[in-house]
Amino acid sequence: MEASTDITRLLEIMAALRNPETGCPWDIVQTFETIKPYTIEEAYEVADAIERNDPDDLCDELGDLLLQVVFHAQIAEEAGLFNFGDVVTAITTKMIRRHPHVFARSDADTPETVKLQWDAIKRQEKQERAERRANNGASADFKQGHLGGVQRSFPALTEALKLQEQAAKVGFDWSEAEPILDKIEEEIGELREALKAGQQDRISDELGDLIFALVNIGRHVGAEPEQALRGTNSKFRRRFNHIETELHANGEDLKAATLERMEELWQAAKQIERRLA
Repeated sequence: MEASTDITRLLEIMAALRNPETGCPWDIVQTFETIKPYTIEEAYEVADAIERNDPDDLCDELGDLLLQVVFHAQIAEEAGLFNFGDVVTAITTKMIRRHPHVFARSDADTPETVKLQWDAIKRQEKQERAERRANNGASADFKQGHLGGVQRSFPALTEALKLQEQAAKVGFDWSEAEPILDKIEEEIGELREALKAGQQDRISDELGDLIFALVNIGRHVGAEPEQALRGTNSKFRRRFNHIETELHANGEDLKAATLERMEELWQAAKQIERRLA
């Protein structure tokens, strides 16, 4: 079997890997649940390639992510649930339906009106899904309430952001950033109290409240928290790599270096970044 630009070849490869008689022993035993972590990981690797501005890696990682879609679809087809064609039909139907200003008649002609139209269509789709699940005997309390559309499977930072955005749509929100800064200071104070008391459960709870408030300030000032943190993570990697490189160049051992020595090199890395900015 050879490589091809035809999606059919990828579907054939996955079917061959899952063949109970001649397939791959690892692929055969996988389920939705067992490959779910890989699906999430591949999505993050796509984001990483974008952030590194590496088009070759991006192409490769998008292929890995597409493989995850094909993998899930193959498992579903074997179980008689749906197949890859159904996945394609569902997303094409959804995109056509959500873009009437492109594929049908609509007055939406600005990013703002398009967004309002998109939200209205999604609300209608949500209602239809709820009715369909009810008809199929699904639990009546599935995803109920105004926040029901926010997936619990999101990374925690993203879930917090989505919850806040949904709450803001019905007016449960600060009108400006300044009160949120006061809230952050309040949460820091409560975390200090929990730390002083040595109450581990309370420490965890107060830390969560503080992070939630930090997500809120990011939303208000237009700094998407997941991306902001990923940027800081990249910065930390870069500066720590400078510490490691400089220690090695001077014949020093990373594990034996004092905190003071590492802090000195950390500050040097910051100075280099400022000069290059």
